[in-house]
Amino acid sequence: MPQVDIAAVKNYLLSLQDDICNQLATEDGGASFAEDAWERPGGGGGRTRVITNGAVFEQGGVNFSHVFGDKLPPSATAQRPELAGRSFQAMGVSLVIHPHNPMIPTSHANVRFFVAEKAGEEPVWWFGGGFDLTPYYGFEEDCIGWHQAAKAACDPFGEDVYARYKQWCDDYFFLKHRNEPRGVGGLFFDDLNTWGFEKTFAFMRSVGDSYIKAYRPIVSKRKGLPFTDTQRDFQLYRRGRYVEFNLVYDRGTLFGLQSGGRTESILMSLPPLVKWRYNWQPAAGTEEARLYSDFLRPRDWLAENA
Repeated sequence: MPQVDIAAVKNYLLSLQDDICNQLATEDGGASFAEDAWERPGGGGGRTRVITNGAVFEQGGVNFSHVFGDKLPPSATAQRPELAGRSFQAMGVSLVIHPHNPMIPTSHANVRFFVAEKAGEEPVWWFGGGFDLTPYYGFEEDCIGWHQAAKAACDPFGEDVYARYKQWCDDYFFLKHRNEPRGVGGLFFDDLNTWGFEKTFAFMRSVGDSYIKAYRPIVSKRKGLPFTDTQRDFQLYRRGRYVEFNLVYDRGTLFGLQSGGRTESILMSLPPLVKWRYNWQPAAGTEEARLYSDFLRPRDWLAENA
């Protein structure tokens, strides 16, 4: 029977949460993460860590969760009938960081592991995750550096891995009702088990470790830039797209709510302030218009700048 080391995955995820929180708090310099440990009535729990009203980060959450139970909700087994009659464990680190300065992009990352077990049968397991970037004002060098880090995380695992999971990210973080990408992408993968446990776990670690290496330099470079009230207002308007995606499409949000997860931790990804406007369009020739024309469209960031 294949060896699935659940304890090793959990230990890695806890250490990843620690490292990301420590690095982001250091970069902020004005606030730290408050921890809220919680238990799930149906089995499991987690550590939710939130930073608010920092010098750099208006609000951000870095959540570790480990939930388990004797059976999955019908919504899950309807899509994956092989999971019926199995106990399950789902664990991961999920984060969203909303900076105050609109020159700094919002960022999201998630790495996760799922296993379903039944006595006398092989476990059903997979890894998933990725990270993506949502700028409000575009800086090409930031997007290039972000994708360079994504490619570096993938390269040891095959020449086509970055291209495949970059495309999956572009397709996944897309607001169909708006016909626009949420941001400039990154990586997204799910249901991954074809390499065997050890190699797939190593890939998940590579992606998880790469997030802070990709994001912190952008924050450091942009956090001192000045911005206007108009730019701040545009940031709040664009945050509305983030809310729409998470509540309508995001698999993690939907699974968490359907499986009886902790609502406060699941919805920590939502920004503290947001605006919607009826049928608003940016004025031609503005930096706001350039976000749509130059950044919120499919691009091969690395090939264009080779």
